[in-house]
Parts: sequence; C-alpha cells; structure tokens
Amino acid sequence: GYYRQALGGFTVTALYDGYIDLNTQLLKGIQADDLQRLLARMFQDNTRGVQTAVNAYLVHTGEQLVLVDTGAGQCFGPTLGTLLDNLRASGYTPDAVDAVLLTHLHPDHLCGLVDRDGAAVFPKAKVWASQADADFWLSEQVAEAAPEGMRPFFKMARAAVAPYRAKGAFAAYQPGERLLAGVSVRPTPGHTPGHAGYLFEAAGKQLLLWGDIVHNHAVQFAQPEVAIEFDTDPQQ
Repeated sequence: GYYRQALGGFTVTALYDGYIDLNTQLLKGIQADDLQRLLARMFQDNTRGVQTAVNAYLVHTGEQLVLVDTGAGQCFGPTLGTLLDNLRASGYTPDAVDAVLLTHLHPDHLCGLVDRDGAAVFPKAKVWASQADADFWLSEQVAEAAPEGMRPFFKMARAAVAPYRAKGAFAAYQPGERLLAGVSVRPTPGHTPGHAGYLFEAAGKQLLLWGDIVHNHAVQFAQPEVAIEFDTDPQQ
C-alpha cells in the first residue's frame, strides 16, 4: 500500500489509493491494431479494460508534510479509496498533513479531501490548486455550459474543496508562483486547463511528481501523442 524513498533530506512516500479498469477505447489518436500490438508487447490483457493505478505522494521535507493529490475518496467504487488506510500504515496521520498540492481537479485526485459526510479529512492542511483549474472546475457557469455527462465532475470538485474554502484554507496559484520551500510548480496543461506537476528539490536531488500525464504505460511511452478522452485539450 505504500513505498518510501529518500530524496536528499526529504522522505517521499508513494501511497496507493486503488485501481480502475480503463477501457482502451478511451485512448485517442491510435489505430486499433497498433493499440493491441503495444498492449501485447507489455503482456497487458484488456479484456475487461486495463488496470490503472491511482496514487498520491506524501513528502516530508523536515519542516512540513506535503501531500500531492488525495485519491478518489468516496467518489468511485470499491477498488478505490484506500489512501487513508495506507497513509496510516506508512506511519502518518491525516491531521499531520500541512499542505495538499493538487495536480488537477478531477475527482480521482481530490475527492479524498473529504470524508463520507463532506468534512475535511486533513484539518490542518492548506490546499493548493492552479488558478486555471479552479476557474474551470469550480465554476457553476462553466458547469452549466458543459455536456450533461461532465457535470457530476464539476459538482464533485466543488464539494471536495468546500470545507477548505469555507475556512480560508484553499488557495489558487498563478504559473511561476513558488508555494513552499523546495517545491516549484511545473505547468503541464492539456489533461485539464491548469494541470500541473510539482518539482521537489533537496540536497541536489530532484523528483517531479505528476498525475495523469500517462494513463497507459504500454501505449503512451511508445507513442506520447496518444491522448485520452478525458483530456480537455489533447493537442497540448
């Protein structure tokens, strides 16, 4: 459920939230024969979809405990939502988290912010997301103009950040803004308007943490131009 490694003076703990079986028809920009060839080369069976992990990352900087993404929480089915159990198993508690950095505002990355009752899971944490993603996913006007099938994603995003916004613990940042010591933002728009990764640097070591840049390693490492249906701008 977790994996730990050192990064200079930082300690990085990868936390497993669970998995989802993604239908390979969601991948765009590749012929069906080429898709099957790449999957077979990596011995991936896609009879019921390809198993895709959902993870988050906890970084102890020595001064702060920083969580990158929060998993799916209660927003999806029984194969997801184990992040808190694995966080505790790794030796930490939710109330020890000082900051949450969201790569983007899709529900499988932010629904873990709240419990089943809609209360904040990380009571002491300040939550950060890009201004572009906040302007898009937290806007009721944008949600009303979106296709009906997308509207639940907007609702889940607003519900997840609501208790943090209510107490002034949610903040949106601009590109280039430095949020924390040893952490810088790397804009990676395309999957969402304000999608971003976070570069952690300590004692000459670097680690870039990102989410949903790659949805299937067998296909997209070989052909990075392949997009997925959830991308807001597949050309970026």
